[in-house]
Amino acid sequence: MESKSEHVTRVGYMVQEEAHGEVVAAGGTPREKKLNFFQRIALFMRQVFGELRKVVTPTRQELLKFTGVVLGFVVVMMAVVYSLDLLFTWVVQVVFGVPS
Repeated sequence: MESKSEHVTRVGYMVQEEAHGEVVAAGGTPREKKLNFFQRIALFMRQVFGELRKVVTPTRQELLKFTGVVLGFVVVMMAVVYSLDLLFTWVVQVVFGVPS
C-alpha cells in the first residue's frame, strides 16, 4: 500500500495519503505510535482544507431554486404546526370544557 513516492499518515483505523490527501480505512495494518496533540490538529486542518476543496459553489439559478425549496418547506411546516395547534386547542376545549 505504501510506496516510496507517497507518504502515508496513520491515525487509529484511518489512513491519510499525502499524495491525494484522502482519508481511507487502514485495513489490517499494525498500530503505530499515536500522534501528539499538535500533529492531530495539523492532520485535522489538512483534512478540513481537503474537504473544502471538494465544495462546489451553486450557480445563481441553483441558489434561487434551493432557497425557494427551503422557504416552501418552512411554510408547509408552519401550516402543519398551526393546524395541529388548532386541533389540540379544540380537543382541550371539548374534553375539559374550557371556555375560549
